[in-house]
Amino acid sequence: MKTALSVNLNKVALVRNTRHLGIPSVSRAATLCLQAGAAGITVHPRPDARHIRAEDVIDLAQLLQAWPDREYNVEGNPFHNLMDCVADLVARKLPVHQVTFVPDSEGQFTSDHGWVFPADASRLTPLIEQAHALGLRVSLFMDAESEAMAAAKAVGADRVELYTEPYAAAWGTPEQDTQLQRFARAAQAALDAGLGVNAGHDLNRDNLAAFVRTVPGVQEVSIGHALIADALELGYAATIKAYLDCLAK
Repeated sequence: MKTALSVNLNKVALVRNTRHLGIPSVSRAATLCLQAGAAGITVHPRPDARHIRAEDVIDLAQLLQAWPDREYNVEGNPFHNLMDCVADLVARKLPVHQVTFVPDSEGQFTSDHGWVFPADASRLTPLIEQAHALGLRVSLFMDAESEAMAAAKAVGADRVELYTEPYAAAWGTPEQDTQLQRFARAAQAALDAGLGVNAGHDLNRDNLAAFVRTVPGVQEVSIGHALIADALELGYAATIKAYLDCLAK
């Protein structure tokens, strides 16, 4: 199975938002990544619009109309602005394929934990049903806890996105293999429960190949910070090629 690369463009928008010149262009970045072979685009619009803004969500969906073989993943907290964003896209008949529910707070620096079961189950179920009614695939941002995967399936999720920062933090340390095996077990538990497996957070050119080689069934990785940092030095085309080479290994 080929693992798809979805490029998170939040950091491009973050740089753009420091001035009022419209550069760097989020749409141009998306175009260059898609031309280089990225399988999709990810955005995470937060209520404070500190990076991706509502108009970016629409602009990118319009751009993706010309790329019908690629996917658009919109992630965020479904109790904040996420559902309004995706419902607007569906109402406009614009492409959106997947919503990733992330339990971050409004002022949170970055996503740093997954949903907790059974505590979050009753809150998530109606929102997953709402997303399904819009025709969208639902992925839940989850810690690598094997015992939680059946519960994620029970509330109606289609996939889980494994929060990979603990693995990335352990890379190059004695804990590296322990964390890698922990993620492999969690992914297998997700597969056994009937879930698809995505992954993301701090994956990079150093640690990506080992992750997808060892962790079973990874359908998609969503990568933003490291990829955009690499693109500053290498350019978008060379960077996408490098990440696709990691996945091919």
